[in-house]
Amino acid sequence: MALEFIVITNNPLVQEKFADELNVDYEDIPFRDVLCKVRDLIHKGHRLLTHPLSGSVKPHETPYKSVLVTTKPSQMDLGEVSIIENAIITADKFAEKFPNMPQSVKEDFQLIDCTLITSGIDAVLRR
Repeated sequence: MALEFIVITNNPLVQEKFADELNVDYEDIPFRDVLCKVRDLIHKGHRLLTHPLSGSVKPHETPYKSVLVTTKPSQMDLGEVSIIENAIITADKFAEKFPNMPQSVKEDFQLIDCTLITSGIDAVLRR
């Protein structure tokens, strides 16, 4: 049986691509808020399936983030709590660079995030 997971995202391209086939929790919220949402789920016992700071794009360089977590909670994992808390601390170190980002650049960052999470989804589905 395949591992069940939720895609937590603020990326409209991820929502568009996967909403019909996967459990996608999409909200138009800032990058940091996506991490906080994931943190809250980790505290409830959900497990991280992708790293919250995956890829080479830093939190201050992109407004988009997608993270996979398990659908069903189990026992809270303190290592994963540490990972998500450190991701939030890292995101807090940087000021956002995109208040007036052109739409074409936003679309580029949406594609990068979508490509990264697609790779994560493929890896989870192969488990």
